[in-house]
Amino acid sequence: MRERFDIAADLRKIGRLLEIKGENPFKTQAYERGASAIENYQGDFDALVKTGRLKEIPGIGTALAAIIDEIYHTGECWMVQQLLEGMPPGVMELSTVPGLNLKKMIALNDALGVESIADLKTACQEGLVSKVKGFGLKSQAKLLADIESLQIPKDGSQLLSHALETAERILKHLRVGPGLIEAGLAGSLRRRKETVRRICIVAASNQPRAVLDRFLRFPALTHTDELDESRCLARLAGGSRAEVTVVAPKDYVATLHAQTGSLRHITKLQDLARSKAMSLYPEVPVGGENEIYRRLGIQYIPPEMREDEGEIEIASAGKLTQPVELADIRGMTHCHTVYSDGRNSIEEMALAAEAMGMSYLTITDHSPSAHYARGVGIDRLRAQWDEIARVQQRVKIKLLKGTESDILEDGLLDYPDHFLEQFDIIIASIHSRHRMDSEQMTERLLRALRLPFFKIWGHPLGRLIGSRPPLECRMNQVLDAIAESQCAIEVNGDPRRLDLEPDWIRAARTRGIKFIISTDAHSTGGLGSLHYGISTARRGWLSRDEVLNTLDAEDFMRAVHP
Repeated sequence: MRERFDIAADLRKIGRLLEIKGENPFKTQAYERGASAIENYQGDFDALVKTGRLKEIPGIGTALAAIIDEIYHTGECWMVQQLLEGMPPGVMELSTVPGLNLKKMIALNDALGVESIADLKTACQEGLVSKVKGFGLKSQAKLLADIESLQIPKDGSQLLSHALETAERILKHLRVGPGLIEAGLAGSLRRRKETVRRICIVAASNQPRAVLDRFLRFPALTHTDELDESRCLARLAGGSRAEVTVVAPKDYVATLHAQTGSLRHITKLQDLARSKAMSLYPEVPVGGENEIYRRLGIQYIPPEMREDEGEIEIASAGKLTQPVELADIRGMTHCHTVYSDGRNSIEEMALAAEAMGMSYLTITDHSPSAHYARGVGIDRLRAQWDEIARVQQRVKIKLLKGTESDILEDGLLDYPDHFLEQFDIIIASIHSRHRMDSEQMTERLLRALRLPFFKIWGHPLGRLIGSRPPLECRMNQVLDAIAESQCAIEVNGDPRRLDLEPDWIRAARTRGIKFIISTDAHSTGGLGSLHYGISTARRGWLSRDEVLNTLDAEDFMRAVHP
């Protein structure tokens, strides 16, 4: 008999092996969701298995239930064994090296007997990888650099979206327990950093032990690292950490602010308070975080901006602009449908965006060169335009026909010009040849920017957090060219991207460049990622006036029309 956390680990392994084999990402994600579902189930898991009622757990279907039942009773999983057949030894470990796909792993194993990252590093250092068919000196150097980056000590970081999902479950768990008066997120999670090392929660209560006891009963909690009368640090299933600090109600606001940080931001505020012969957190209760900044004589600084990147100095001068808010967005931009690699139809996407209160929706499926994503060829493009027209008759939301056009290796855009000029919106993105050197990539982008149909730069630096670094280019030169051409830049709200990064957003702002905030949604559920794009934009200090899709439909169309 296997414990449920061990079963969850096996489900995650299945998902990872499917991903390595290149299976549909929606299929691989089903195993991740299944693992989370059983980790967080609050009832009697053993009883569900023994009575054949696993499908009562949300997210567990017939296929997953059968696999879970098998692992529970036998301790083995046939699917893991089946997936591992034909794969080289060490495939799970080697798959963490960026750009090393299954075909390359097999080639390295066949030629050099590579079975681990250590083997691969040695082979690179000895110049052996460059002699394997399909590799060269450049790819060998890139592999070695990627391995070195992987060997930086791991801190248990996880994607913002995963951390936020777990944190919300913890808060929900605490709120139905005894003694809690108030609770909120703190730390890098509240500042909406791309990755989160520790989930921090601050709680207000006159019964701290009752709140901590409730936290200790959180279903996914696997180990208690530290515990005293007011604080608990614990490990959760999957390896992440969570910390709950309980304070008296009168200390709640000050503690929440102090633990939100960042450390440099708080330190600078403390220095400012000392210069005014006052305490940052006086003994008397604080009415709210606004009051902390008001007492210092500066504007309120939202959590996403508390990084000591100059925000305190600007707030002290009274020149801090109000960052964009979720409610400011009028239209959903960069959305995919079943015409390429989306999961929902045009009408389903339209109705979902309409239900969110949006005024317009851009249909921007992939262009023909994106073969992996069923890029839309000319014949199917005409059919899509006809369907957009039909759906428009049935919905209130304005539908804009667009494309996410590949920026090709030579800097040209997909589709002939006479088609490009017929779109309402063109988002131009790089989906191939990410490893061009800085000189080549810069020239590629500059050529694209000179094209009359280049209006919006999609997920600009192409990063996938934790697995693919940003592409290399002379970014300041590219931003200068964008400002001159009056193009806009996308802030991509896909939690795996969150691209453009905040420091480059701030650099673009100084040049007067405009932005759109998108979801890059591939399903109706993906539209819900808008708040991640908003958080990233706020971290880059974007105001409503700097974001084009805060405009109404007509003004937006004029701003982005090719």
